[in-house]
Amino acid sequence: MQRIGVKKLIQQTSAAIRCTHSHTSLSFSADFLHHSRDHRTVCKILEACKLSSDYKTASAIHAIIFKLGYGTYPSLVTTLISTYLQCGWLVLAHQLIDQVFRSDCDLVILNLVIEHLMKLGEYGSAKKVFHKMPVRDLVTWNMMIGGYVRNARFEEALSFFRDMLGSNVKPDKFTFASVITGCARLGALNHALWVHSLITEKEIELNAILNAALIDMYSKCGRIHTAKEVFNRAEHNDVSIWNAMINGLAIHGLAFDAIAVFSKMRMENILPDSITFIVLLTACSHSGLVEEGQKYFDLMSGHYSIQPQIEHYGAMVDLYGRAGQLEEAYAIIKEMPMKPDIVIWRALLSACRTYRKPELGEVAIANISRLESGDYVLLSNIYCSVKKWESAEGLREMMKKIGIRKIRGRSWIELGGVIHRFKAGDRSHPETEGLYKVLEGLIQRTKLKGFLPETELVLMDISEEEKEGNLNHHSEKLALAYGILKTSPGTEIMISKNLRICHDCHNWIKIVSKLLIRVIIVRDRIRFHRFEGGLCSCADYW
Repeated sequence: MQRIGVKKLIQQTSAAIRCTHSHTSLSFSADFLHHSRDHRTVCKILEACKLSSDYKTASAIHAIIFKLGYGTYPSLVTTLISTYLQCGWLVLAHQLIDQVFRSDCDLVILNLVIEHLMKLGEYGSAKKVFHKMPVRDLVTWNMMIGGYVRNARFEEALSFFRDMLGSNVKPDKFTFASVITGCARLGALNHALWVHSLITEKEIELNAILNAALIDMYSKCGRIHTAKEVFNRAEHNDVSIWNAMINGLAIHGLAFDAIAVFSKMRMENILPDSITFIVLLTACSHSGLVEEGQKYFDLMSGHYSIQPQIEHYGAMVDLYGRAGQLEEAYAIIKEMPMKPDIVIWRALLSACRTYRKPELGEVAIANISRLESGDYVLLSNIYCSVKKWESAEGLREMMKKIGIRKIRGRSWIELGGVIHRFKAGDRSHPETEGLYKVLEGLIQRTKLKGFLPETELVLMDISEEEKEGNLNHHSEKLALAYGILKTSPGTEIMISKNLRICHDCHNWIKIVSKLLIRVIIVRDRIRFHRFEGGLCSCADYW
């Protein structure tokens, strides 16, 4: 039979439903479901309902699906749930979840429902299904933990993992791979050490995937020396392990070490892949090794016949942009064999901010199809840096008119296995009074050592004193003050941040590290900064 087109199906379905659920409507609906021979076609109709908030059609199809026995198709059920949730029909969504359990679905079907919900980002609904399940197997737990990790809900993933350890289901290597990824993304060292000890305790075999994940985890938790230890103990026959080690060294600014690992990789006759060259170019970019980066870019296609992808061109734009060679970076963009994406234009825009090039920054902005708050802020900061106050103010006024707000900085610190989070200007922490007292004391001490706040990039319509106060309460400063409050003198402090660290905080923390004789590590969105004795491991190049 010939399959009916989706667009025609939508039109026919809407027409049939307007017959108010008559016998003719149900008969026609059965006919189109039978003729389509593919439940994915019905999913597409439901997706159209979701986009248009067509409640009547969605609810009618809901009834038809279950009447015709299609209620055990996970993709149909989850698309219905997603449609109801997105359109704000929470009661119907929860009723549908209850209906799934009344239809005597077996464990396999329920696991598939959880999987589809997680893919749709509906982790709350997946959790509801999970808690209603009378029986859960290893697949169920892995779907929940892995789903929360993929949806960037790392603490919830770790919470589910703890619950799993208290159940009668034992975790396997796939469970640990997800949990390790969650620890890495959080930068939670205590959690990382605990998870690694469990792997040893439960005698989980360390295959290439787990070894690569452990190297990545320790690298992102600030323990690059531990990552090296894992790498040295692992078998080196899989390219993913080499890629993880090179990337770990790259984000710590250890470009020459990364290059040495790549050289060793070649000596052991391990063929690099496209990811190898992305992380290698990233290592060169973070350390300003322009010539080396260009050499590896040429080596990729010339020696290994790996055709550069858009990510490789992006790494090259970033490499030249960070080094201040903006014309060369722009030339790469113009000569690319494919259309540059948002990431590439943002790399150029960021370089324009660093090297105060407003004209080229405007070109980058004009080519970014979906402007976000960070893009406007970068261009505004470029204008401020060259004292184009009117242009900066005009851009910020435009942001206000179209309802775009600057993304607030967020930082977090792990102490005693507990993660403490802070936003810029945050006063919600239960120990706010104590941490602000520590912060104000540090601010006064750093001023005595000659520190001057960089107020030029703060909003222009407030006083200098207010600008300074704005800078003083950045999230990483609050997290650092709390770390100093809660740890003994000399203790190493590690902070994670969702954005790039600003110049003001970077310079201030350098002075604090010297004043307190402490090692302070900040993992920002791009890389690690290790502050010690008034210096930073990035050598002020980031």
